[in-house]
Amino acid sequence: MSIPSRTTTTDEAGGRIWVYPRDIPGLFHHIHRWTSAALHFFLFVVPWLNIHGERVLFIDLPGRKVWAMGTLYTAADGVLLVFIGLIGAFSLFFFTSLFGRLWCGFACPQSVFLINWVLPVEQWIEGGWRARKKRDDKGFSWSTTGRKALKFVALAAIAVLLSMAFMGFFTDPWELWTLQAGSANYAIVAVFGLGWFVDFAYFREQVCNYICPYARFQGALMDEESLTISYDALRGEDRGGKGASAEGRCLDCNWCVQVCPQGIDIRDGFQLECIACGRCVDACTSVMLKASPRTRTLVSYSTVATSKGQPGGASSIRTRLYGLLLVGLSVAFALLIVFRAPFEVSVNRAPGSLFQLDDGGHVRNTYLVRLTNRDSESRQFSFEIQGLPGVSVVVPPVALEPEETRQVPLALSMPMSLVDTRTYPIVVRVSDGSDAIDWDTTFKTPGPVANLESK
Repeated sequence: MSIPSRTTTTDEAGGRIWVYPRDIPGLFHHIHRWTSAALHFFLFVVPWLNIHGERVLFIDLPGRKVWAMGTLYTAADGVLLVFIGLIGAFSLFFFTSLFGRLWCGFACPQSVFLINWVLPVEQWIEGGWRARKKRDDKGFSWSTTGRKALKFVALAAIAVLLSMAFMGFFTDPWELWTLQAGSANYAIVAVFGLGWFVDFAYFREQVCNYICPYARFQGALMDEESLTISYDALRGEDRGGKGASAEGRCLDCNWCVQVCPQGIDIRDGFQLECIACGRCVDACTSVMLKASPRTRTLVSYSTVATSKGQPGGASSIRTRLYGLLLVGLSVAFALLIVFRAPFEVSVNRAPGSLFQLDDGGHVRNTYLVRLTNRDSESRQFSFEIQGLPGVSVVVPPVALEPEETRQVPLALSMPMSLVDTRTYPIVVRVSDGSDAIDWDTTFKTPGPVANLESK
């Protein structure tokens, strides 16, 4: 599916046309409120939630640890991060090929904050969309300057508020909000706050048009069965004129343009700037119903195949492949989580000699076992050796507190009378009573020749 690269928010000279979207109630406006409520819950509430005394989501970057749903994940769980990245990528491919840019219109923080924070503040301070446009067209005045100064202060406060909430995932939110956190935390808040402020005060829809790469590569992900917002030109044209409402033609009221947060005219066809927020659908539905209760909206969510009169609903082979890969990755990720042991183990041979001959006719190997308790509860560990006949195990008792890491010596010995090879492949099984981890290593001996000589 080809996506036009032209930008409808610039004038003939290439200058920016500022957008003054008007409010419009409707179905998709209410849906946007629910999705934005979910995002705000995640941002402002989740950092404060705990499960069994641990954070629901906490990212400790210096410690390279993540607490998620009360479980600790460390750098040793890097494979899970790979799966999260793959699942995120294929989710993007799959849902974009089916539903187009619904993420942009209903869940992206950029559009959510712009519609739910910035535009209401502007309307409260500077008035409705017509009043704001009129003031800007007039140029300098003390009234306009004062209102804009107050607006910029409000936008700066919003930017800092959002940055503080976001930083709550990386530090203790109570310390952060009570100004007890470290200076590095507030420096990061300042950087993110500055970025949000510049976005809210100046860039706005330009982020979607020029900075975000999603709009640029969506054409490679969408096909004729992808859901997009489209204008029914066959029924809507010619626009205006006497009796247009009775015939179901476009009234040329321009409401679909006035409500668009991207400042485009959907009647010009699908455009790169469209974020599929559905506000133009609400506007056209409202106007057409008022003009004639039996008249359907001219702007709606549809597919290119439907507009061509082709039967819809048949997903492309590419979309089905995306879905299968997404299901497979999700199942594999779930299995890794379910069967993941709550502790880490590594077994390495102690530096020095490969083996030692003890008095009494035994050969001994010494290892260093590194244990990390990744759980929120204390754990007691036991050791079992597989593959070594007549083995004797010497290891101190090991009990680890939550998040504790310890290295302990492990000594294995076997009678020389049982030695029949120089190298034994063995398995060191470390168990906490409910979970176990096997570590493959080797046990070295002088070989059966030394055994015969000892006889």
